[in-house]
Amino acid sequence: MGEGAGRKQPFYYGGQAVLEGVMMRGQEAWSLAVRRPAGDIYLERHGLRPLASRVRLFKLPFFRGIGVLADSLTIGVKALAISGNQALEEEEQLSDRQMGWSLGIGAAFFTALFILAPAAGTNWLSSHLPSNLIFNLVEGLARLAFFLLYILAISQLRDIRRVFQYHGAEHMTIHCYEARRPLEPENVARFPTLHVRCGTNFLLILFVVTLILFTVLFSALGRPPLLVRVPLQILAVPVIVGIAYEGIRLGAGRERSALVKALMKPGLWLQMLTTKPPSPDMIEVAIRSLEQVLPPAERATVGPLPSPLVAGVGAQVDDLAGPLPGRPLPAEPAPEDLPRGG
Repeated sequence: MGEGAGRKQPFYYGGQAVLEGVMMRGQEAWSLAVRRPAGDIYLERHGLRPLASRVRLFKLPFFRGIGVLADSLTIGVKALAISGNQALEEEEQLSDRQMGWSLGIGAAFFTALFILAPAAGTNWLSSHLPSNLIFNLVEGLARLAFFLLYILAISQLRDIRRVFQYHGAEHMTIHCYEARRPLEPENVARFPTLHVRCGTNFLLILFVVTLILFTVLFSALGRPPLLVRVPLQILAVPVIVGIAYEGIRLGAGRERSALVKALMKPGLWLQMLTTKPPSPDMIEVAIRSLEQVLPPAERATVGPLPSPLVAGVGAQVDDLAGPLPGRPLPAEPAPEDLPRGG
């Protein structure tokens, strides 16, 4: 999730992996590129209207994290729905109602697994944990363990592994762009799949902040019953999001700092599960997605790419390098002396 922190600071592009594709977010628009079953790449581009531009409250520290998360969830859900219908065969596509039910079930599952289950499990052990501090610390550690085990478990699934490969392609493409190298698959492939601004880092910081905040808060309150503790934890989510976002924001642009490297290291370790090395055709999809949100002058950094393009809503394809239906692909060798990303 990238944003411009100020007039003189660089803009940080960001995105997320979706089904058989990548969403990228720019300064004025977000885009989506999806590999369809026929092998072509479907593109969409939509304008941005951040919550902070409509409600001044969400420009303030801590509140801005809530606004960014709300924007990211809105865009992410829409991108996921579009990608699902483009990546699947027609008979497998979900209706809007089916997609709504899927998202609702997912939200309920998240609440049950990461809030209710750790609280209920720790409540069951209450008689063996006489100290309020230890009681709340165990609950927080259980929540963190549930999260890590969940990531480990889903990373073994074939379909999720492909999503994680597209996640790696997204990071590698942004690395290549930030290194000011031409956006060609051969160049992108030289960069790492890990990135300090990844949403995985944000999630890990979120769980760590939750552990600290709830341990301190509930230890001061005593030991509220389960029916009080769980609603309080849900209501505290916006506060936790605000704190976690400010932590990520502090690290943006300071990746070379020893302190930032140390703080971000656990998140980078976790990304070894949530990102996987992509194939060249996945890298091509990520490049096409980023290309859609770059300023026109910077699109020239994109080299020729082989796959045909299909323009969806708002997509800009007339000036892109590469084949549209009927446009031949010019052959051009890739440079061999580019350094690997760090």
